Amino acid sequence: MKTWLLVAAERREFDGIRKRLGRTVERKEFPAKFVCEGTWNGERWMMVANGPGRKLVNAALSDDLIREARGAGDVRAIVSTGYCGGLDPKLRVGDIVVSEDTPLSSARAFVRGAVKTRDRVAVTAAEKSALREQTGALAVDMEAEAVCTRALALGIPYACIRVVSDTAGEDMPLDFNRYRDAEGRFSRTRIALAAMARPFSVMPKLMEFDRRCQQASMALGEALGDFLADCRF
Repeated sequence: MKTWLLVAAERREFDGIRKRLGRTVERKEFPAKFVCEGTWNGERWMMVANGPGRKLVNAALSDDLIREARGAGDVRAIVSTGYCGGLDPKLRVGDIVVSEDTPLSSARAFVRGAVKTRDRVAVTAAEKSALREQTGALAVDMEAEAVCTRALALGIPYACIRVVSDTAGEDMPLDFNRYRDAEGRFSRTRIALAAMARPFSVMPKLMEFDRRCQQASMALGEALGDFLADCRF
């Protein structure tokens, strides 16, 4: 059985994919915060989330997990997926972005271009504009480069397929970089407390951002199913 190994920062980024797969089984024996798998169209889908950034990606893609992924057959690709911030003003929430170093094609509608990886959230429209000018990138994320490096070292094909959660022209409701723990994960408790401290200004914006992230997760789930079922490396 062929295996797709999907890597994101947060388990919620897999919500749409898991809904599409139907029954999935969580795996508890790996160091990553979240590992689950399911089957669809005769192929195995393994989903791994361990938080943002290179350090947490490398910990998630442990030798034990790679051996498990390979145990059932060939790994078709390691896919960096989940949310990304739009840098191109033309991108809208829910748009599918495929990095320019992803060697595949599909009949599914998507936008191809450079995805810039950084170990911090691009918080403001001004910051995104500066990144766009400096790099020419289409979008920004926090894990793709680390996933690509690990895939290349393993000799496994790599893909980056992401969904836009926030556009180039908007500011985040909070500076999420301030609410990361010692390992680099976002603290939901600290974020919630920061929002409650400003219930009339920040809380509504955070709730709207959360709603759009949920919509983006569903859009990504639909897109990934069609994309990977049809793709050609």
